[in-house]
Amino acid sequence: MEKIILDCDPGHDDAIALMLAHGNPEIELLAVTTVAGNQTLDKVTRNALSVARVAGIAGVPFAAGADRPLVRPIEVAPSIHGESGLDGPVLPEPLIELDGRHAVDLIVETVMAHEPGTVTLVPTGALTNIALAVRHEPRIVERVKQVVLMGGGVHVGNWSPVAEFNIVIDPEAADIVFSAGWKVVMVGLDLTHQALATPEVRERIAGVGTAPARFVGELLDFFGHTYSEAQGFDSPPVHDPCAVAYVIDPTVVRAERMPIAIETQGRLTTGMTVADRRGPAPDDCTTWAALELDRDRFWGLVVDALERIGDPEAATAATAANGAVA
Repeated sequence: MEKIILDCDPGHDDAIALMLAHGNPEIELLAVTTVAGNQTLDKVTRNALSVARVAGIAGVPFAAGADRPLVRPIEVAPSIHGESGLDGPVLPEPLIELDGRHAVDLIVETVMAHEPGTVTLVPTGALTNIALAVRHEPRIVERVKQVVLMGGGVHVGNWSPVAEFNIVIDPEAADIVFSAGWKVVMVGLDLTHQALATPEVRERIAGVGTAPARFVGELLDFFGHTYSEAQGFDSPPVHDPCAVAYVIDPTVVRAERMPIAIETQGRLTTGMTVADRRGPAPDDCTTWAALELDRDRFWGLVVDALERIGDPEAATAATAANGAVA
């Protein structure tokens, strides 16, 4: 079983990534941390707690982290994710409370409490929390198994012609994470633009027939509309679950080892993930780029997770009713 910390900024695709991590039997979700990105920290944190209720997640600490990038002004994405960061479905009131720790402390303490090489970090937003954790406790670099992040791209940008949103909003943090010396797998736009929620995919999700599956369908309705309006996609790319899928089964994704550096000063290229594909990667290269996705197997993992999650609210209500009758 793969132990992960999911660092996220829900966000429609983050919400689906959280459900996939919770619903897959190969994943042990150790903690969920939030970071400003798709929307402000207070909004994305509430969204994470609401998704936890939808999916029936309990017994997992949730902690809020950085409310802004390391050195730059905050930049959010209402054109894609709406004013709440999770527009579309009605968001239920959370049932669980935030952990009192800062996300950076929760990340560090969780990594240090487990055996070296057993915890994977899965950031699906800006890399601010992860960079701060490295600076706060450098020993986590040698203890973390790998960092599997959604962000960047070898040949593709979306927030600028050459830069992806999660990287460009805090490129200094990305530079720290990519150059730290641990294994980094960049699950970027080259791959995630293959994870399209086509009508056939959405029909499979609807066929699950549960409240969480309907919630995902409503997420995709809104997400599909904004992606069509803002970026011209016929079907929306569901980025963040691809990183979780790689941890579950790396054979679902083809990743290639290559040097990757982050541009922090370019007048036109800030946030670009500069991948060097001129020759074989050197022996000391610790960065990888995901390039090809097995779409059918990927969506199979998502649908399977939703089936395993079932209908937590209905089950709770039934249990309460049975108790009242008894």
